[in-house]
Amino acid sequence: MITDINTAFDAGNIAVTEISGNTARLTINKDRESDFFQWFHFRLAAEPGEEIVLNIEGLNESAYPLGWPDYQARVSEDREYWQSCQTSYDKASGTLTIRYASLSGVAWFAYFAPYAMERHHDLVAETALSPGVSYECLGHSLEGQPIDCLVMGEGDLPVWLYGRQHPGETQAEWWMEGALEKLTDPADPHARLLRQKCRIYVVPNMNPDGSRRGHLRTNFAGVNLNREWHAPTPERSPEVLCVRNRMDQTGCAFAMDVHGDEAIPAAFIAGFEGIPSWTERQGALYTSYRDRLSARTPDFQTELGYPTAAPGQANMTLSSNQVTERFTASHGCVGMTLEMPYKDNRDLPDPEQGWSPERCKRLADDCLAVLAEMVDDFSAR
Repeated sequence: MITDINTAFDAGNIAVTEISGNTARLTINKDRESDFFQWFHFRLAAEPGEEIVLNIEGLNESAYPLGWPDYQARVSEDREYWQSCQTSYDKASGTLTIRYASLSGVAWFAYFAPYAMERHHDLVAETALSPGVSYECLGHSLEGQPIDCLVMGEGDLPVWLYGRQHPGETQAEWWMEGALEKLTDPADPHARLLRQKCRIYVVPNMNPDGSRRGHLRTNFAGVNLNREWHAPTPERSPEVLCVRNRMDQTGCAFAMDVHGDEAIPAAFIAGFEGIPSWTERQGALYTSYRDRLSARTPDFQTELGYPTAAPGQANMTLSSNQVTERFTASHGCVGMTLEMPYKDNRDLPDPEQGWSPERCKRLADDCLAVLAEMVDDFSAR
């Protein structure tokens, strides 16, 4: 029998419609001041060993209905190891059904393995203590949380890594954790080369308000930050404004904006095709980076992804397009958006965990290794 369903914690999000024995009917709350909803995260108490059935309803109206077919919910009983659990989706009714028997009597369920704000603060504290790392508070969110930036490297090439503009895309901060672990490892040869030749700015979480509130896509004001880069304001998107202002001071030659994608069962990158100042050099560097990453790890591929914008038709509100255009003349910037799946990797499935925090962190290692291999190419103009 289900005895409790609770969301009174960091990033919790679910609403209970009905509990009857071992079955519950649930819905997902919308982001504040927004119609977006998809992220869920809740704690459930039930009799150990008894199968419980959770029906999350109304998902035909969710932000990305195509994200539910072939999706597997994540569950954890120790809040460290997250595994896939038996999940099915009925398209006609828009109902996701999760079945699970708890070993201990209490389990946590989530759309993807959560990355709590407390873990974020631990990551910032640990990294800031590393030799050669300096900390910058770039500004504050609408609810007053700091926009943290960790800076390292003695070189001249300005590199920006930032993620979690969409707070429910927790893959991004798992990637950031892996990136920071690699960059601060004194024995890692790729990291040593990058620190020697680059000045690296890392913003692990662009949207702390949405992260804490259990939002999928928006900040406290219901604003999608990755549609604000052309004209951020203190009233709507101070998170973007403070990061972009700092970029204007440092310049940018390479930028990676890290995300998760609901529907596509693969890791991929999207480029900046279609920006007004696009050059052959930038296009060649982007293609080379993408292809080298694909050759390096089978967890990344180039077949599946987003459509390519036609010349002059780029959406200039997006980070990767706006940043690349903004720093083309000064630095020949190459910006890109990295996407990781909620579903399992189609080409390399893992029945136990699916796409996982561990795979996010390993992909970060590979992304930085490729950047190190190409660092002289990005420096040459």
